[in-house]
Amino acid sequence: MDLWVNNAMATVFGPVEAITPAEFRRVSDVTYLGAVHGTLAALRHMRARDHGTIVQIGSALAYRSIPYQAPYCAAKFAVRGFTDSLRCELIRDGSAVRLTMVQLPAVNTPQFDWSRSKIGRRHRPVGSVYTPEAVAEAIIDAAEGAPREAWLGLPAVQAIVGAMTIPGLLDRWLGWNADGQISPKPAPPGSEDILFQPADTDHGVAGRFSDEAGARLTAVNPAVLRGGAAAATVAAAIGIALASRRGRSSDRNAPRHDGGDPPPREFRFRRRIAK
Repeated sequence: MDLWVNNAMATVFGPVEAITPAEFRRVSDVTYLGAVHGTLAALRHMRARDHGTIVQIGSALAYRSIPYQAPYCAAKFAVRGFTDSLRCELIRDGSAVRLTMVQLPAVNTPQFDWSRSKIGRRHRPVGSVYTPEAVAEAIIDAAEGAPREAWLGLPAVQAIVGAMTIPGLLDRWLGWNADGQISPKPAPPGSEDILFQPADTDHGVAGRFSDEAGARLTAVNPAVLRGGAAAATVAAAIGIALASRRGRSSDRNAPRHDGGDPPPREFRFRRRIAK
C-alpha cells in the first residue's frame, strides 16, 4: 500500500441549538473518526514496510469555524489535532511513513444537496468555489510531494491567515454575514440526505454550482508563508537590536555635565584627553 486518502465526510447545516446530540455524534463518527480509523488501517500496512503516504483531506474550516457548521468545523479541527499528534510520533520513531494534510476551499460536489439542513433551505458555498477535478489534481500533487500541509485556493489561504491574525474581526464579520451561506431556494420536499445512510443513486462528482466553479487552483505550501513571516520577524528584531545598540552607544559617548548650558566644544575635548 503506497497511498491512503481519508476523505469521508458528513455534515449538518443549521444553528447549534437545532442540531441533536445524535446528529453531532454522527458527523464526528464519519468526518473525524472516519479519518482516525482509516489512518489506523493504513498504518498497519505501512509501518511493516516503513513506506507509504497518508493524506488527510481537511478544510479551511479546520482553522476558521463558520456559523451553521459547528459539527463539521469541530470534526475538521479534530482531524488536524490528531494528524499533528501522529506526525510527532512518526518523527520520534524515525518512520519513513509520510503524513500530509490538504486544506480545501469550497468544492462543487453534491455535498450541498446531500447535507442535512435544519433551516429548511439548502446551503451554498462561501466565497469562490472550485471544480472537483482541479482539487483532485492538487491532492495528487500533495500526495507525491507530501508537504506538512497544502492550502488550496486563495479563499482558503485568506480564511486560515485571517484566523491566525484577526480572529475577533472575523467572528463579527462571519456572524453578520452568516445568511450568505443559505440558498434562496427551499430544499425540495422529501429530499434525501446522507447523514445516516449512503445515497441510493450515483450523482456524479459535480454539484449544482458548475457555472461558477473555477478550474484553476493555486496550492500554497504554508511553510513558505511561515518562512517569509519568520524572516521578516528576525529582520525586524535585528533592526530593533541594532538601533537600540546605537542608542546606548550614543548615550555612553554623550558628555556628562551638571545641567545648564552644554559645555563648550573645547572643554569637552580637553576632558576626553584627561580621561
